[in-house]
Amino acid sequence: MAAVDETVPLTRKDYSSDQEVRWCPGCGDYSVLAAVQSLMPDLGVRPENIVFVSGIGCSSRFPYYMNTYGVHSIHGRAPAVATGIAVARPDLDVWVITGDGDGLSIGGNHLIHALRRNVNLTILMFNNQIYGLTKGQYSPTSEQGKITKSTPFGSIDYPFNPLSLAIGAEATFVARTHDMDRKHMQETFRRAHAHKGAAFVEIYQNCNVFNDGAFEEILQKDKRDSMLVSLKQGEPIIFGDDLEMGVALNEYGEAHVVRIADVGAESILVHDEHRTDPAIAFSLSRLAERPTTPTPVGVFRDIERPVYEQEVTAQLARAQERSGPGDLRKLIESGNTWEVA
Repeated sequence: MAAVDETVPLTRKDYSSDQEVRWCPGCGDYSVLAAVQSLMPDLGVRPENIVFVSGIGCSSRFPYYMNTYGVHSIHGRAPAVATGIAVARPDLDVWVITGDGDGLSIGGNHLIHALRRNVNLTILMFNNQIYGLTKGQYSPTSEQGKITKSTPFGSIDYPFNPLSLAIGAEATFVARTHDMDRKHMQETFRRAHAHKGAAFVEIYQNCNVFNDGAFEEILQKDKRDSMLVSLKQGEPIIFGDDLEMGVALNEYGEAHVVRIADVGAESILVHDEHRTDPAIAFSLSRLAERPTTPTPVGVFRDIERPVYEQEVTAQLARAQERSGPGDLRKLIESGNTWEVA
């Protein structure tokens, strides 16, 4: 490989592969890809030090379009593959690209354990509330009553709330953004990347072929002020065309929407994403049962906890200290056959 001049500033082009981007015209995936590619030069990490890992689904074509290392793995297993990479090479930036079907159905177990362990991964979940690649079956986030090719009489399954799931799995960073606002996406991705540990970002992403308009009740331009609840650290959670609405906690600790004039400004919840106890973050994740009522976007939780691969490295070091003159790392990396004296 030719020598790399690390003094030359990088641009979006340096992070974009030569592969033709092939999603359905109008798909929200294009917007997410553009946001990530444009953000990359600002993160200060060179392409050769980045790995994108995906599973199976429309979003999982992502690694082909990034001029970085990439792994297009098997259905639902991206968090497991990415965990292996992160533990073996903690010096690399590891991103996971998944969808609501890939990550929450067959991959649900892998996802929750990557979050629980606090592996240093930036996980982007494209949520379009449908299976796109396999042509329109209902997914774990599809609403009850959803009529699809696999539920011709309407889905009877109760859907997952991805953010509630992530918070329940003790993720240390949890956020939500959407494909209609590149600036908001980039700031959210920037925050997730800067976090040390497992960062989970849900992206509302429109599938204009099989589930078009799933988020239009909150994302149409004329509705965003009244329907998107922006979470800002240390600030009261207020929204509305005239900032007349807010979020408060009721007597049971449940977040609910109120009119500020009715309850007083002192009753409005002040957002604290660094609160160690996850109860309020979880309550905020439940504010909108479906994306048809006022829906929070931004960072719900951002706390510190020991990072998994650092703990593994420290444990190996302690084990080697106790093992005597042998070289544990050399033994582990020596091959498939060990000879015991």
